Amino acid sequence: MTSRTRILIADDHTLVAELCRTLLEPEFDVIGTVNDGRTMISVAVELKPDVILLDIGMPILNGLDAGQQVKQVLPCVKLIYITMSSDPELAAEAFARGASAYLMKTCGPEEIKLAVREALRGKTYLSRDLSRDTIDCLRWEHKKRVNDQEHLTDRQREVLQLLAEGKPMKEISAILNVAECTVAYHKYRIMGAVGARTNAELFKFAVRNHMVSA
Repeated sequence: MTSRTRILIADDHTLVAELCRTLLEPEFDVIGTVNDGRTMISVAVELKPDVILLDIGMPILNGLDAGQQVKQVLPCVKLIYITMSSDPELAAEAFARGASAYLMKTCGPEEIKLAVREALRGKTYLSRDLSRDTIDCLRWEHKKRVNDQEHLTDRQREVLQLLAEGKPMKEISAILNVAECTVAYHKYRIMGAVGARTNAELFKFAVRNHMVSA
């Protein structure tokens, strides 16, 4: 018998995650649910799913950064984003970072399963509520421009999101398992890299780059 596709679900809304599990389990093997991007990475590396169904706006580490980091370790994993945002620039960025599908949380149950099937066939799938032509155009623009995010390392992006979420340095050091002085050093380097002089400017940068919501 052919083994069933293994899916990991990452969403900080427990109800959404459990509904997706209920929807997908008759056809696929849901091997776990997690509620933040950092946990998603560790669980994905351990369990090696075929597909990850994930939200973008997750705490501790957002879905875009978490998905990109997972793809570096598991290049064959299929990332299917399911989000409330219909922003075409956000969808374009998701595809530019390796997404196989981008869905709205307002989509129907069959569309989620269709997106999984298309991803497994090596295709990309876009929510019916969004324009494929618009996304393709924005993906091209995304590749051409030099994004200020590229000046930051993965660890610096993790620190920046946690700072933008209002977490104190002591808590950030515990989450990332580093010394507080290391967090302070990263903050100093981040502020220099993005041209921020205050915490408020760091927060604005994080919002603009989809790390946190306003």
